[in-house]
Amino acid sequence: MPQPIQLYTWPTPNGHKVHIMLEELGLPYDVHPIDIGRGDQFAPEFLKISPNNKMPAIVDPDGPDGAPLSLFESGAILLYLADKHHRFIPQDERARQLTLQWLMWQMGGLGPMLGQAHHFLRYAPVEIPYGRERYSKEAQRLYGILDKRLSEARYLAGEDYTIADMAVWPWTRSPEAQGVNRDSFPNFKRWFDEIAERPAVQRGVQVLAEQRRPEMSAEEKEFLFGSKQYERR
Repeated sequence: MPQPIQLYTWPTPNGHKVHIMLEELGLPYDVHPIDIGRGDQFAPEFLKISPNNKMPAIVDPDGPDGAPLSLFESGAILLYLADKHHRFIPQDERARQLTLQWLMWQMGGLGPMLGQAHHFLRYAPVEIPYGRERYSKEAQRLYGILDKRLSEARYLAGEDYTIADMAVWPWTRSPEAQGVNRDSFPNFKRWFDEIAERPAVQRGVQVLAEQRRPEMSAEEKEFLFGSKQYERR
């Protein structure tokens, strides 16, 4: 039995990506909650693992050379685990590059833009029409790209479920909060519902689910969006 991976996380879309991957692989892991609404991401011991003060992060006790390896950035963690265990990433080079293409699309486009849509539509302290319109339109555009791709293939990289799907799926759990009507994108809806039925996905989204708070306090918003996010403790 391998030693447990040390997982530093919180129940957010980026956290869920890694939760799902660990569950899909059936790996043992110990959960260390990083409550981003209370500033845990700024703790010096966490910054040693994730200097960008973002979760998730992992420490694998059995790194590539047998020594522990720490990693931050959810996409990097998915790719590392997929390569290490030779699962959920194609071995064929063409299919591998297609998988990486959609993974990078999520990391550089879908995630950040949906995050902005969610912020301006739900969390901004004042209504900013420009921000609401810009990012809700961008969300619509990105869902359109996703829907078109899924009209061509069962999964993002083809006929096999990969880390690209694991990266994208958690960000699309609340399209209405991003200004998107899921019924407008039938191929996306088919893909989303199929992945939602996977037992590992269901277990992954339950990690720390009981600690998530339905509403954020003013102090929590400061840690996430205001001046406190720039502090170093």
